[in-house]
Amino acid sequence: MTAIKHALQRDIFTPNDERLLSIVNVCKAGKKKKNCFLCATVTTERPVQVNVVKVKKSDKGDFYKRQTAWVLRDLAVVDAKDANKENPEFDLHFEKVYKWVASSTAEKNSFISCIWKLNQRYLRKKIEFVNVSSQLLEESVPSGENQSVAGGDEESLDEYQELNAKEEQDIEIMMDGCEYAISNAEAFAEKLSSELQVLDGANIQSIMASEKQVNILMQLLDEALKEVDQIEHKLSSYEEMLQSVKEQMDHISQSNDLIQLSNTNNLKLLEEIEFLVNHLDLSKGHIKALTDGDLSSSKGIEACTNAAEALLQCMNIALRPGHGHLHSVQQQQQQFKELREQFARRLANHLNNVFVQQGHDQSSTLAQHSIELTLPKHQPFHRDLLRYAKLMEWLKNTDHEKYEGLNKNYVDYICRLYEREIKEFFEVAKIKMTGTSKEGKKFATLPRKESAVKQDPESLHGSSGKLTGSTSSLNKLTVQGAGSRRSQSSSLLDMGNMSSSDLDVADRTKFDKIFEQVLSELEPLCLAEQDFISKFFKLQQNPALLGTIMDVSCREAGIIRSMMIKVFRCIEPELNNLISLGDKIDSFNSLYMLVKMSHHVWTAENVDPASFLSTTLGNVLVTVKRNFDKCILNQIKQMEEVKISKKSKVGILPFVSGFEEFAELAESIFRIAERRGDLNKAYSRLIRAVYNNVEKVANESQKTPRDVVMMENFHHIFSTLSRLKIACLEIERKEAKQKYTEYLQAYVIYSLGQPLEKLNHFFEGIEARVAQGIREEEVSYQLAFNKQELRKVIKEYPGKEVKKGLDNLYKKVDKHLCEEENLLQVVWHSMQDEFIRQYKHFEGLIGRCYPGSSIIMEFTIQDILEYFSSIAQSH
Repeated sequence: MTAIKHALQRDIFTPNDERLLSIVNVCKAGKKKKNCFLCATVTTERPVQVNVVKVKKSDKGDFYKRQTAWVLRDLAVVDAKDANKENPEFDLHFEKVYKWVASSTAEKNSFISCIWKLNQRYLRKKIEFVNVSSQLLEESVPSGENQSVAGGDEESLDEYQELNAKEEQDIEIMMDGCEYAISNAEAFAEKLSSELQVLDGANIQSIMASEKQVNILMQLLDEALKEVDQIEHKLSSYEEMLQSVKEQMDHISQSNDLIQLSNTNNLKLLEEIEFLVNHLDLSKGHIKALTDGDLSSSKGIEACTNAAEALLQCMNIALRPGHGHLHSVQQQQQQFKELREQFARRLANHLNNVFVQQGHDQSSTLAQHSIELTLPKHQPFHRDLLRYAKLMEWLKNTDHEKYEGLNKNYVDYICRLYEREIKEFFEVAKIKMTGTSKEGKKFATLPRKESAVKQDPESLHGSSGKLTGSTSSLNKLTVQGAGSRRSQSSSLLDMGNMSSSDLDVADRTKFDKIFEQVLSELEPLCLAEQDFISKFFKLQQNPALLGTIMDVSCREAGIIRSMMIKVFRCIEPELNNLISLGDKIDSFNSLYMLVKMSHHVWTAENVDPASFLSTTLGNVLVTVKRNFDKCILNQIKQMEEVKISKKSKVGILPFVSGFEEFAELAESIFRIAERRGDLNKAYSRLIRAVYNNVEKVANESQKTPRDVVMMENFHHIFSTLSRLKIACLEIERKEAKQKYTEYLQAYVIYSLGQPLEKLNHFFEGIEARVAQGIREEEVSYQLAFNKQELRKVIKEYPGKEVKKGLDNLYKKVDKHLCEEENLLQVVWHSMQDEFIRQYKHFEGLIGRCYPGSSIIMEFTIQDILEYFSSIAQSH
């Protein structure tokens, strides 16, 4: 605590001319323990002020900072909570009650004691101490003494003067001359008193001796008084002479005042005339520019701009009182008003003509841009119009009605131009999109009015993930044999009317490029137009830049948004139509669109979160996200409606293979996407649906054993998730591995019970007897399980029969398993391990239940290894 006190004194209180007297480490009662320090301080300057200061560590924790301070005279009550028991809590009653908990009772008591002492010394108004032990408080001093402590301290300090070196030296010499100066103070004082009397007598005698000099001084004073009388007489005569001069000067001064007043009036009149001439005079050049100036050339525009600004200055000049009553001023103001109206009308007509002319020039290049997937650039148009930006600002300040008229005319005209350009642009995009599939090429030859988005949805087929297939086709769908499955589709639930060969990866990549090009063309177009509108019409885009005129800025930002909505009213519907078309061509396109649209929304929001572009793209993003969610829901629904064939084996289910393709595609698309969370949610829903429907199909399977269906499909899922390393599906990956292992073991155990059926039944019966309580060595005395019965069963399974049974088992397993997953050797090796385990188990039972019988199997473990190896090689 000493180190902390030293640090606080050095860093906080010394710079503020304060001295730290006491400190306590506290936290607020009833809240999270955020520790701070309460400090009692006094100022080093007089009058002394006593404060209670709250100090806490900074958020980074590397230094202390002063947070709150209270003056001690504002403290009414100190409540220590309990005077008899140790309690770290205490309250300080200022204007409000502050409840504290000290880190220790000792620190609390020391702090309260310090407060009591400061109160006794410096305050007239005493603080009430409640529940404080009497041992902490010193005895109260008498009122007189208290006052001297409280108020007289400064006086005593002011009256006291320290001895200088000369005085200290004189006192020491005097005391050295008297040996008893210290031992006998009274004698020393008497000696000093007698010496003082001797000195006083000497002083009186000296004064009496100087009487002669005093008389001489008095004579000199008398002579000096006579000289003063003579000087006063001369001054009186001089004053009479000056009086006549004063009268003459007063007369001259009155004449000068009249002349000065006349000059002042003339100067003021000249100043007023100069003010009117300088501020209400418009040059002939400016007047000619306003009436006949060329608004087509850069030089003419500059001249008109300078003339308009000069006219505005003349009209906005603040006239002095009385100027408005002058006839010439009224005539000049009327002339200015007529000039303003004439130029405003001429400027508005010219700009309207410029809008029309520029529009015609822009339309001439529309055919060229309609062939390619690009939007016409309006930068030349904007550059030409921005030459009139200062004139538009002048018009906004002088004739708001014509300014708003130009605003409306520009929006009405330019929105029609943009609508033609954007619709042509989107038509080209739709033709290129529909041309990406064999079936979709039909749309490239359709008339423009019969665009792809107006076609019958049944004619818009997609590839993997296609969701527009008819309900009847879904109900008729069956799970085909493994040999023919890959010829149908490898996509996630390719249950539509077309196979994935109609739209391959190249088609999807082409669609992605087209959609990205559409957004990349729209984005700079909107930003350029918004920037132009802001500069040309002098509207503030960002409210945060103006501070004190926030309301004006917000209103103008709203005007910009309103103009942009009117200018680009067709963008959002066209984008929604394009998204709908892409979704109909291939529902997996929603993945590309979600990533691209999210990126462009994020980019637009970083530029301006409230801009037209970010708002429009945000609205369209909602549609894309809705299509993405619908795609996932429809795929899950189609999984649930899948049917299996009763005549062929199941193998890898289409939606299992399809999930692999979906995940590969999604990982390539969402590799650096901003909306990875949407894909993770879709993964969770899809994988859970895949798991549930694999189990459903396995339960309904008649041709292929349930364990095989579960084993193969979960092995495929585990391999897919291990290869793709999808972080959000790590739990599902482990679950797939566990299910694959579980069903592999179950299938192996079940299958091995068939080739040695009687032998398995015999030993199962032995285990059942042992489980019932019969001792193992007594099993051979059971009629059904004696040695003769055991030999009889063993003889039925010589090595040749065992090999034959295993060969039949291999063929049966081969029929159950599909070639795609290539698990035959894995299953066969597991069967070998399980068969050997059973063999060792049977041998153990024979040794324990038939001791000394010398009964053994007719084949060995080495024979088993040879059987399994030769069977695997022969096939």
